[in-house]
Amino acid sequence: MFVKKFIFTGCLAASLLSAGSFSWAQEKANPATTLSSSAIEVSELAQGLEHPWGMAFLPNNAGILITERPGRLRLWTPEQGLSAPLAGLPKVHAVGQGGLLDIALAPDFFRSRRVYIAYAETRGGTQSATTVGYGVLSNDHQRIEAFRPIFRQEPALSNGLHYGARLVFDPAGRYLYIALGENNARSTAQDLDKLQGKVVRITPDGRIPRDNPYYGRRDARTEIWSYGHRNPQGAAWNPWTQELWVHEHGPQGGDEINRIFPTNNYGWPLVSYGVNYDGQAIPEAVGQAGPQFTQPLYYWEKSPAISGMAFYDHERFPQWQHSLFIGALKDQALLRLELDGERILREERLLSDLGNRIRDVRVGPDGYVYVLTDEANGKLLRIHPVEP
Repeated sequence: MFVKKFIFTGCLAASLLSAGSFSWAQEKANPATTLSSSAIEVSELAQGLEHPWGMAFLPNNAGILITERPGRLRLWTPEQGLSAPLAGLPKVHAVGQGGLLDIALAPDFFRSRRVYIAYAETRGGTQSATTVGYGVLSNDHQRIEAFRPIFRQEPALSNGLHYGARLVFDPAGRYLYIALGENNARSTAQDLDKLQGKVVRITPDGRIPRDNPYYGRRDARTEIWSYGHRNPQGAAWNPWTQELWVHEHGPQGGDEINRIFPTNNYGWPLVSYGVNYDGQAIPEAVGQAGPQFTQPLYYWEKSPAISGMAFYDHERFPQWQHSLFIGALKDQALLRLELDGERILREERLLSDLGNRIRDVRVGPDGYVYVLTDEANGKLLRIHPVEP
C-alpha cells in the first residue's frame, strides 16, 4: 500500500503561568510568543473519509475501525486500506453536528467482540439527542451484528447541535463513562432531572451502578456522574492520576479541560471564560468562578475548538512521554500539552501547515499517534517525532 510521508515543524509556545489561581486547579496557562520548532514525520494512511469522527484499534494489528458522521463505519488495514462500509449500523440523525460519533471497544473484546458506538438519534419528531449502543463485530469484519441501544440521552432537545459525545471505559472495564453535550439548551446543563450537559456512568450492559452518586434519588437522573458541561468532545482516562479527564467547547472563548469528579458542577452556563458569538456576555452567567463550581484545570481564552483527546504513555517515543494530545477544529492543528503531574507546562501546535480540522487523536498500540481530519475528504494520518 502506498503511504504519503511528510516532514513538518511545529511551534512550541513556552507556557508561562500567569496570575489568577484557581481553586485546587493550576493557574491559567498563557502561551508566550517565544517559539521553538519540533520536527515530526506525517504519514497519510488513507483519504476519502467523509467527516470521520472517531476510531478504535482492533487487537493483534487487525486494523482501525473509523466512524464517518453520515452513518458509516469503515475498517482500515495496512494491507487493504479502507474497507467498504460495514453492515448492521443503526440509523443516525446526520444533521448539523449530528451523525455517527464516537466508538470504543469493549474491555473484554477478545471474548465478547462488542463494539460500542455513540450517535445522534431522532425521537419521534425533529428533535434528537445522543444514543449509545453496542453490537458484535463479525469474524470477517464486514458487519456489526445484533446491535442494541443501551443508553439514550433524555429528553431529546437538539436541533442539530451539541451532542458531545465521547466514550471512555475505566481501566478495570467495570464502567462506561459518556460525555454528553447540552443540545444547545444551555440551562439544562444545571438540571439534574435531565441528561443534557452531563458526564454519566453506566455498566457495559447499560445498567446504573448502585454506587452512582444520585442512585435512589427521585429528583435526579441516576446515571449522572457530573454536570454543568457545555459540549464535551474529548475524554480520556489519565494513566498517571487514574482520573477521567474531559474537555469541552466553550462558546466564543473558554474551551476548557476538566478533571471529572462525582457530583461536581462544572458551571455551564452560570460560569464561563467565554462570551456569546455576538460578543455579548452569556445571559445566565454570574461570572467566571464561584465556590459551588469546579474550575477548569486549563482553558483557552481564544477557542481552538477542541476535539479528541489522548494521553501519551507509550515507551516508543520518550520525548512525548507525559503528553496530552488534543485536536483543534477551528485552529486546524494538533495540540500537544506537556504535563507535570496535573500541571500543564507547555503547548506545542503540530500539523498547522496542513490546513485541516483535527477531529480525533489516539495513541496506537505501536506507540505512533493517529489523527483523523474532519473534512469531506477526511484523512487518517500517523505521526511521530523525528529524531534529532
